[in-house]
Amino acid sequence: MTQVANGRIGLAPMEGVIDVVTRDLLSADGALDWTVTEFVRVVDARLPARVFLRHCPELKHATCATSNGTPVHLQLLGSDPEALAANAVHAEALGARQVDLNFGCPAKTVNRHDGGASLLRDPERVYRVVRAVHEALTPLGIDVTAKVRLGFDDKQLALACAEAAEAGGAASLVVHARTRREGYRPPAHWEWIGRIRARLTIPVIANGDIWTLEDYWKARTLSGCTDVMLGRGMLADPWLARRIKHWQRTGEHLPETPWAARAEVLTAYAQRMRMHLPEKIVVSLLKQWLNQMRGRDDEAARRFTALRRRTELQAFLDGLTPVMQDDISSRQGIAIGMND
Repeated sequence: MTQVANGRIGLAPMEGVIDVVTRDLLSADGALDWTVTEFVRVVDARLPARVFLRHCPELKHATCATSNGTPVHLQLLGSDPEALAANAVHAEALGARQVDLNFGCPAKTVNRHDGGASLLRDPERVYRVVRAVHEALTPLGIDVTAKVRLGFDDKQLALACAEAAEAGGAASLVVHARTRREGYRPPAHWEWIGRIRARLTIPVIANGDIWTLEDYWKARTLSGCTDVMLGRGMLADPWLARRIKHWQRTGEHLPETPWAARAEVLTAYAQRMRMHLPEKIVVSLLKQWLNQMRGRDDEAARRFTALRRRTELQAFLDGLTPVMQDDISSRQGIAIGMND
């Protein structure tokens, strides 16, 4: 695998998964360059401040960043240009330092209500939304960015939608390398991102199916993009961004992420989530995360099988330990932020 020039790494906005605690834990080692919130759904009115703060508690901090200083971008989803523009201005007043627009959500409920990937059926609508938000935010000195897929049912409008986002004023564009119909089924079509990148002048960021360092290299090679956005891959391997950055700096491969490091992230997550959620819900969230890990790690798969029927939080956490002493010593000091 040939070493490539350094590139930036973002954390994708996964609905119901990447919340304030997850962003803080996954960015704690400093390997991520930015994160994006779950989408704030905009219909036809300016939302109250509590809605923005629920999705993005980092707005309370002057820099709108995680505890280690990683920037957090606020994502909006909707189809009404004026309503999105008004809410973008409101978000800026609350502390947002960058606003992202969601044109990629494949959820049927969202698409039925004219949001997310549904707008990719009409490039003109993409343009109008981006333009309205861009014109509203430019006097305030902040950028609007966008995230798209390769299309709704097919890829016929992939280039037109990307060009519409750029024409509307998007400062950069994240492209998930599948259509809405393809969902999350492999493969990701990274070569299509390359076609888009060749047509645009703004930065294009590759997203989709980057699970390993090797996937990262392939995605960059086929797309030609310098920057990438990681989603499920960061849940499966919390050291993924770290191993990419380490390879960028040194050309060396870090060892496999030890179980001790994975268990530490899960335990820290549980300790923080139990402060404001019922224990059964915390257990459910832990199973969801461990399920992402198990497809890429044998020990995680064994733990998942052993714990899948557990409903009590302490019993679940006990099942994540003990770990072997040599596993503990192999950790490379993963930094877990224990405070908001």
